[in-house]
Amino acid sequence: MARRFANPFDADASLCGCGRTHVPGLACEDLPNAPAQDGTHEYGEIAEQAVLRALYPDDATRRGMLRAVGAGTLFAAINAFFPLGAAREALAQAPGTIEKRDLKIGFIPITCATPIIMAHPMGFYQRHGLNVEVIRTAGWAVIRDRAIAREYDAAHMLSPMPLAMSLGAGVAQPIPFAVAAIENTNGQAITLANKHREKRNPRDWKGFRFAVPFDYSMHNYLLRHYLAEHGIDPDRDVQIRSVPPPEMVANLRADNIDGYLGPDPFNQRAVFDGVGFIHILTKELWDGHPCCAFAVPRSMITDTPNTFHALLRAIVEATGYSQNAANRREVAAAISGQNYLNQPQTVVEQVLTGTFADGLGRVQRVPDRIGFDPFPWHSMAMWIMTQMRRWGQLNRDVDYRQVAEQVFLATDAANAMRALGQAVPATTVQSFTLMGRTFDPANPAPWTERGIRTS
Repeated sequence: MARRFANPFDADASLCGCGRTHVPGLACEDLPNAPAQDGTHEYGEIAEQAVLRALYPDDATRRGMLRAVGAGTLFAAINAFFPLGAAREALAQAPGTIEKRDLKIGFIPITCATPIIMAHPMGFYQRHGLNVEVIRTAGWAVIRDRAIAREYDAAHMLSPMPLAMSLGAGVAQPIPFAVAAIENTNGQAITLANKHREKRNPRDWKGFRFAVPFDYSMHNYLLRHYLAEHGIDPDRDVQIRSVPPPEMVANLRADNIDGYLGPDPFNQRAVFDGVGFIHILTKELWDGHPCCAFAVPRSMITDTPNTFHALLRAIVEATGYSQNAANRREVAAAISGQNYLNQPQTVVEQVLTGTFADGLGRVQRVPDRIGFDPFPWHSMAMWIMTQMRRWGQLNRDVDYRQVAEQVFLATDAANAMRALGQAVPATTVQSFTLMGRTFDPANPAPWTERGIRTS
C-alpha cells in the first residue's frame, strides 16, 4: 500500500504527536501556531510549510536552516518580511464550512488522471475534509453524460470537453462547465501496429484507420494537425474514429485499426503486449501541451463554493506531488491496481518515470514524457477552440479569449497553487510552438485555416 503523507510536498516528512505530518525537523511545538480545537492548526501549518518551501526549495538547505537556528527563530525572521499571519488567516478562512463532503468523481483509467486517482488511496481528499469516491468509467461520452446528469459531482475530462459543452458543441444545448485545473501535460503518443514498422513516414499513411479517444480531444486535434503537416487530409485520406482508451490495444491486436493517437498507459501497453510500437511522443509535436482536465459544473462553484475550493486544493496538491520525479514510482504503485488503472505496475512505471521500451528495440529515457501542471492557461483553451473551428466542430466565430477566461479557471487554480506554495505564472496567456509553428494568442485566426501542406 502506498504511504500517506499529510504534507505531500515532503516525502521524508515525519509524524508529529499532534497526529499531523510536518516538514522534517519541524515539530508541532515549534510551529508559530499550536494545535487548536477549531482545526485552524492545519491551515497555519500549510501556510508555514508553503512559505518555507518557497524560500528554501532544496530539502537539504531547508533542513539545515531549521537545525541551525530553530523553527521558531526562522519563522520569526520570515514573518518580518512575509505576512505569515495573513497567510494563515486566509487559509483558515478559505475552506469555510464544506457544504457537501461526500462526492463522486468519474475517471477514465489512464495515466492522465493520475492526480485524481492517487488522491484517493494516498489520502489527499481526506486531508482536505472530503470523502471522495473515484469511479472508473468506460468512456468519455459516459463521463460527459453522467456529469451533466449530476451523477458525478466532478469529473476527469479531456480539456476540450468543457469548452465544447459550454459552447453547445456535441450537446443539444450549451451546458456551463469549467476546467478548474489541468491534470497533465504531454503523456500521449502515436502508436502503430507492428506491421507498419517500415512505414514511418506519415506521407505513406493514406488509407490508414486511426483511433482517438473522443472527437473533442487533444488527441484528435494533434493527430489531425500532424497528418495535415505531412500532406495527409485527415477527413479524406484516412479514417479517424473514436475508441475508448481501454479498448485501443485490443483493436490494434485485432487489426481493426492501424494505429492511434492515445493516452498512456495504452501506448506502453501495446509495446508490453508486443502488438505495436511508439511512433512518436506528442511532446515532440508540442512540448507542454495540455491533455486532460479536472472539470466541474459551473453551478458547483456558486452553490457549494467551500466544497469546490477544498476539492480544488486537494487536486492541486496531488498534482504537485505527482510532478515530483522522486514520487513517480510510489504513485505508480498507488494507481496501478484493479480499482484504478488495472495495469501491470511495470507499464505504469515506464510511463511515469520516462524510461521505457519503444517497441523498436530501443530503451528511451524521456523524464518529461508526462508532466503534471495544474495551471489552466487561457492560451491553451484558445488554441483548442481554433481547432474546433478548423475542423468543423464549431460553425461560428467566437471571442476565443473571452470564452477561455470563462471556462478555464486560471484565477481559482492560481489561488490554490499559491496557497500550497507552488509557483504561479505571471500571466494567463503565452505563445508556444507546435511542429515549428508559433501560436500567437493575440492572433489566433491563422490556426483556424484547414491548411493541408502540399510540399
